[in-house]
Amino acid sequence: MLYRSTLIPLMICLGLGSAVSPAIGQAIVPRTISVDAQSLEKTGQDLLKEAVYLTQFQQFESALSRAQLAAQLNPKAPEGWALLGGLYLNLEQSEKGISALNKSLALDDSNPGVLFSLGSAYFSQADYPAAADSLKSGLKLKPDQLEPLFDLGNTYYKLEQFDDAIATYQKAIAQNEKFWPALNNIGLVQYESGEVKEAMRQWQKATEIDEKTGEPLLALAVAHYKQGNQDQALTLAQKALEMDSRYGDVDFLVENLWGERLVEDTKMVFKLPKIRETIAQLASDAGQSPAGDLEVEEPETLSKPEAQ
Repeated sequence: MLYRSTLIPLMICLGLGSAVSPAIGQAIVPRTISVDAQSLEKTGQDLLKEAVYLTQFQQFESALSRAQLAAQLNPKAPEGWALLGGLYLNLEQSEKGISALNKSLALDDSNPGVLFSLGSAYFSQADYPAAADSLKSGLKLKPDQLEPLFDLGNTYYKLEQFDDAIATYQKAIAQNEKFWPALNNIGLVQYESGEVKEAMRQWQKATEIDEKTGEPLLALAVAHYKQGNQDQALTLAQKALEMDSRYGDVDFLVENLWGERLVEDTKMVFKLPKIRETIAQLASDAGQSPAGDLEVEEPETLSKPEAQ
């Protein structure tokens, strides 16, 4: 699972999350900006507050325009560049986001929220060494943070540093024992390492914490199928896909960090007639075509479980 939400945590780290809301007129009426430096700085501060206010209501485009102007009017304010960077990342403009966040970091290198957001940005660009460096630097300043720990675990996983990934996920679980995404991803790591039974234990724990989440349930179904438990695999897979039909899309699985081995095994399950029917029906209900590049021939029947 890929689980990351950096914009609001960034605002909180910057002390912006409780900014006073502007008057309605401030949020709508265009400004006439005075030319003296003090007035420019004050206007920049007001615009930043407006951007925060709009961000809290997910009006990101409007927030972005104000944050851009706030950074121009008050370029020595690290919080302005930080919010601007977070907004760019939220709007999937990674390069601009990284540039703005680095400007904030150059003005104040002690804010962990900026480093966490940079880690997220570098991860999205598949620059995993840079992501790891930023996340570790942020965690030195503010250790034991749940989401950055999870991000760092994902980064180690992509770097194929599996022991470090599991250890970092376990630190996240120590912060919140109900944080099932970390359990789920420990299972992903273990499955790719050939530790199928251990992976199944993690996925079972995850489903017990949140009975309404489809991802660990589908992974558990795939593992049961590979061990020869086809009836159980069918039941679990159908239930998982009905919970969240997005997991019937192989591309979505890859996006959520499912490794090569698990993806290939999942494709075998997706070829089963009942699962094909389920995916097709769910896609039809949603007005979509079935996702994924799946062949239609029958999979081979497994006569006995794989040796572990």
